[in-house]
Order: sequence, then structure tokens, then C-alpha cells
Amino acid sequence: MRLIRLSGETEFADWREAARAALLAGEPPEALDWTVGDGASGDLFAGESAARTPIVAPKVPRAFIALAETVVLHRDPGRFALLYRLLWGLQAQPKLLEDASHPDVHEAEQKAKAIRRDIHKMHAFVRFREVEAPDGHVFVAWFEPDNFIVEAAAPFFMRRFTGMRWSILTPDGCAFWDGETLRFGEGVSKDQAPTEDRLEDLWRVYYANIFNPARLKVAAMTREMPRRYWKNLPEAALIAPLIEAAGERARDMVEAAPTVPSAHAAVEARRRPLPAEASDAAPQTIAEAKTQAAGCRRCPLWEPATQTVFGEGPGSARLMMVGEQPGDREDLAGAPFVGPAGKMLDRALEEAGVPRNEVYVTNAVKHFKFEPRGKFRLHKTPDAGEIAACRFWLETEWDLVKPKLTVALGASAAHALLGRKVTIGRERGRVVELPKGRALWITVHPSYLLRLPDEDAKAREYARFVADLSGAWVWLADNAALIRPTSPGLTS
Repeated sequence: MRLIRLSGETEFADWREAARAALLAGEPPEALDWTVGDGASGDLFAGESAARTPIVAPKVPRAFIALAETVVLHRDPGRFALLYRLLWGLQAQPKLLEDASHPDVHEAEQKAKAIRRDIHKMHAFVRFREVEAPDGHVFVAWFEPDNFIVEAAAPFFMRRFTGMRWSILTPDGCAFWDGETLRFGEGVSKDQAPTEDRLEDLWRVYYANIFNPARLKVAAMTREMPRRYWKNLPEAALIAPLIEAAGERARDMVEAAPTVPSAHAAVEARRRPLPAEASDAAPQTIAEAKTQAAGCRRCPLWEPATQTVFGEGPGSARLMMVGEQPGDREDLAGAPFVGPAGKMLDRALEEAGVPRNEVYVTNAVKHFKFEPRGKFRLHKTPDAGEIAACRFWLETEWDLVKPKLTVALGASAAHALLGRKVTIGRERGRVVELPKGRALWITVHPSYLLRLPDEDAKAREYARFVADLSGAWVWLADNAALIRPTSPGLTS
């Protein structure tokens, strides 16, 4: 057996070079042993030398590159051997990754899922503490990830906290942001991290006020926020008393005022002018179209709704996302995707690597259709006539924004965009060509994920949703030259 020594725990480039050489030398997986050294030697190989031949990158699916780059972040020492077994198998079975029952494929997917979950937990449970420094304030956090994810997770904090200097310390490695450059260093022990600062009382007050007792599910909460993270969370001390008082607070919420719009809002809705689109002046910008749509009377939905909820985003966005209709929160706020489904969409876009500020979001129907039920307004699906009535505004947005790709979120949105009923399961995750050079990508609506009662099913479907969004962004990269994959080496 030949030993292959890599220079670091997350060195995908080292593994790729060694794997290509071994593959071209015809060395089967059982003939190799993989380990990680200190990187002092420039030679990746220990023991008998591999045959040296001109390296030509073997053909592998694009999905393998993304999978391998994720799996190498796992802490399991056997991950490099696992990936080589997959690479070896792909030469004989190009569609091997589509076989979910294959043990190596299943193991790799589980490891990739664990990495995504670990990155999400780091994003959710890092807590910065303010530290005095000679040249001003610095914010420092301590975190203990399950895997080697610091470099993969750090760019999120760079984007979120661009204006402050921060450091994230972990046993495996540290990330440092000085406001201009993101750097990485070796791991440290917990005693180098601060324990508390002047902002923690304020944070605890904030957490207590956003805690929603009506949605409390203790088992689900501890799955999403495992107890192993609590020791580093300043709000952890509040969890027990908040749970204890949840029943009483939930009763108070039920007795609170309903979300039905005020009488003033209803009167103002009836005073809106007739739709400007009836005139000869076609809107030239999204802002003009939004102003005109505020007086829309194309279907009866305008009357009970608080206001028209038009699309928002860059007027020249390459990617447009279309949902079904605004919900209760959107109707009151006058903006799309600001409620629970919108928050889930934001989270999924972040995990899929899609910049939210580069996406134009809208709905097929611009008014909230609902059924009053006591103090609440329950969502009702718009019918074909209401979708057709609002098609004018959707076409207007399409013509003005001119997106290279449109993502339909759910069956109603896909129906509005295609003009026919759509079965999501048959048509999701692929491009559908439309007239005028338009392209459509179909997936589920994030509200579908919120309605799933089973947590395991919800996790699986959420992962599929993120994969759909990522696939759409990759397609856009390949076909619109907006972004470019950054993984060199093995070609697809």
C-alpha cells in the first residue's frame, strides 16, 4: 500500500493533484492510504513513487467538484479515501452520483450535509464580544465547530459585519477581518477569548423581546440550537425562564389585536386613483410601474387588501424570482418577501451563494387574497382569473428588468409565467425556454417548507430548495457571464 501525505486538513488542491496522478497511474483505491502531514515537505507522496505521466484532467460531473470541495472540510480522516473511491468509480460509471443507494455516494452526501449544517450553526451561534484595543474597538468571538469550516464560513461574517473589525477564534483555525482584508491563522485555546462585554445585557433584552412563545417547540428548538452551543451564548441563561412563561405569554398574544388593516387604511384604499396603465403612457422604469400599480383595479382583490405589493430589487437584475402573492406581513408592509417565507428565502439564498441584493423579487399577483378567520387573515390561493388579470404587471416587470433567468417559486408562479398548470415535481430544477429569449427555472415556494410538519422532511426539502437556487445561479453563471465558478482543476 502506498501512503499519500497531504499538506493540510482542507487542502482540496493537494488531494486533487494526488488523485489525478494516482488515477492516471492506474492505482485502485485499496492500494492507497491517505494521511495529513505538517506540509513541511514539498512532495505529497511518501513511499514508492507513482508513475509520472502527463496529467490530463479526467472527466467528472460538475457536481463531483462541488461535493468534493465540501467533503474535504469534514473531520473524518477517511474522507480523502472516500473521494478517491468515488473518483475511481466515476471513470466506469459516469452517472454514479445519481445512485443515492450506493454506499459511497450516500456517505459523501451525508458528510456534505453535515458540513452545510455546521456552517449554518456557526453563522447562527457566533456571538461577538467587544474588546478594547490600542487602536480602537475590536469584536472577538469563540466557536467550536464540528468540522474544518472556518474558511468556508468566514465570508458570511465579512459581508454581514463589513464595517467592524472582528476575529473569530476556534481550536482549528482563526479568521480576522480588519475592514479590508480577510485573513486566517492557526487555532487557539478558549482561554484567549473574552468572556463578557458591556453589550451582553442589551443582547439579552433583545433576545427576550424576539422570543415568540406561540411558536415554541422545545424539541425542535434544541435540535436547531443544540445545548453544546449554549455555553457560549449570552442568551442561554434566559431560555429556561422564557420556556416556563411561554404559556402565559402565548395567551396574551391570542387576546391581542388582530392583523386586519385599520379603518383608515381601508378608506385610503378606496380613494386610490384609477389605474394609470389604462392611459397611453407606458411605464419606463420600475418606479413608474410601481406608482401606476398602486391604483390597480384589474381584479376585485384590491378592495379588501391594504395596498398593492409590487416587486423590489435592482432594475437591471440578471435574476428575477416570482412568488405567488403577498402574505399578511407583505400586505401590511407594502413590500414582497418580508414575512416568514421571505426570511427563509433570504437564508436559502445565502446558503446557495446567491447575493440577495442582486435579485429582483416579485409576485404573480400583487394583492393579498385572504379569508378572515376570527382575528386572523388566512391565505387563499389566487384563481386563474386573478392570475391572468395581474399578468399585465408581471409582463411589465419582465420587460423593464429584462432578467436573464426567472425563478418561479411554486406552482401558482409557474402557472402565471407559463400560462398552464405545472407539476413542480416533474419540472423543478431545470431550465424551460420561453418566448422573447426568456428562461425559466422552477422550484417550490419557501412557504411550502414552512408548512411541512415533519422536521426531517423539512430539512430534506430545504436542502433540495437550496440546491435548486444554487443550480439556477450556476446556470446563470454559465449562460450570462455574471459569475464564474472558482474551482480549477478537474474539469466537467
